[in-house]
Amino acid sequence: MTEAQPQTLSQQVSQFVATRVLGDIPNAVRERAKLVMLDAIGNAFAASRYPFVPVALSALSSLGSGDGTVIGLDARLALRDAVVMNGILVHGLDYDDTYLPGSVHLSASCVPVVLGMGAHAGANGRDMLMAAVLGLEIGARVAAAARGGFVNAGFHATGIAGAFGSAVAAGRLMKLNAEQHMLAQGVALSLTSGTLQPLQEGSWTKRVHPGWAGASGITAAAFARAGYVAPAQAYEGHFGLYSCFLGEHKASAQPQAVVEGLGESWEFTRTSIKLFPACHQLHAFMNCAIKLAKEQKFNAENVETVRALVADAAVPLVCEPRASKLKPASSYSAQFSLPYSVACALTRGRFGLNEIEAPSYTDGELLKLANKVSYEIDPDSGFPKSRSGEVIVKMKDGRELRHRDNILPDEPASAESIVAKFMQNTDGILALERAERVRDTVLGLERVANAGEFVGMLGK
Repeated sequence: MTEAQPQTLSQQVSQFVATRVLGDIPNAVRERAKLVMLDAIGNAFAASRYPFVPVALSALSSLGSGDGTVIGLDARLALRDAVVMNGILVHGLDYDDTYLPGSVHLSASCVPVVLGMGAHAGANGRDMLMAAVLGLEIGARVAAAARGGFVNAGFHATGIAGAFGSAVAAGRLMKLNAEQHMLAQGVALSLTSGTLQPLQEGSWTKRVHPGWAGASGITAAAFARAGYVAPAQAYEGHFGLYSCFLGEHKASAQPQAVVEGLGESWEFTRTSIKLFPACHQLHAFMNCAIKLAKEQKFNAENVETVRALVADAAVPLVCEPRASKLKPASSYSAQFSLPYSVACALTRGRFGLNEIEAPSYTDGELLKLANKVSYEIDPDSGFPKSRSGEVIVKMKDGRELRHRDNILPDEPASAESIVAKFMQNTDGILALERAERVRDTVLGLERVANAGEFVGMLGK
């Protein structure tokens, strides 16, 4: 009698996601998932009026139309193209949630899949909520198991891990069985993609990664439903995810973390909801600068130098190439510039959507102060367990002002602040009554009888 082979990680994931029911999910986890969804939808509405949106919509519309709703826009696209477009909207302002242990934006791929696939499949709100919980959870775990390796190897973790979480979410809405879910994970391995080169140039393509991951997840689930044969060792295989995508950093990965404590600890609930529309690596520095701004009036004339102590992993994201960080050429460049964001926070005491507009990132006084901001590697960085930062301002009168901030992995915003952010993001875009109706529908998602009707009201 031959001994049974141990289950692969894909098989363990698939058995879990195929057998859970909504009653198995703690109420606090369900409530957090709804808040993550609300935040994603609000971010999409806020992004709908930015220049990259009509360009992306024109490209996708040229490929055909369909019945897929695009958030905040008067457009209907084929299912997967609608998911791509909605992913661009959710992630477009870099205002979406960040699960810090995995450096991944969870909602920007998973939520468009749940909305699009939910409407396509004729699901109800309970189905959508279950798909969101499972997709967000697996996406978080896949990203965190890399232990920062995706970013270190030059990959955007959102585009990579998002495909696997999206395959789970889509598979739940397609009612896949455990074997089919396993196949979907294997197909997703061949469809996942996304590099960080766009950040080096301040270009737009990083915005495409989450939606593309979502479309890849739907594709993977559809192939699996049809019985398409795929690898069973998507994660731990010789040419699996962590071996191939991490390069020289693969030794630091812990693939087993994908399934450790699955169903006992809920990782996605730790995701941080951004209250600044910028790379999360900047948030600790903006907190520091805002704190200092409350104590002192700053302008370029009374500041001699500003030093920031930065984790080495953050340098290619927010510090280099230095010339483009000192003088952002676009809204997106501004969101990934340490000198510019610190200058804004020091002089204005804030960093909001107005600060990523051209009148701000081309302001001569702000850029003058930004040119006084330099960085050093932080010898006491908490990365990757936390995002720490320190700002040291030397004044021309000889005083030195400094503050240090540490953003922990477990720093989700309060429910009240997430709802307030949604209302701010939709202000001027939706009538107040409609914004309140969307808010209340998402927060009462279990009561939604028809996903199509709900998703339809998100269009224009």
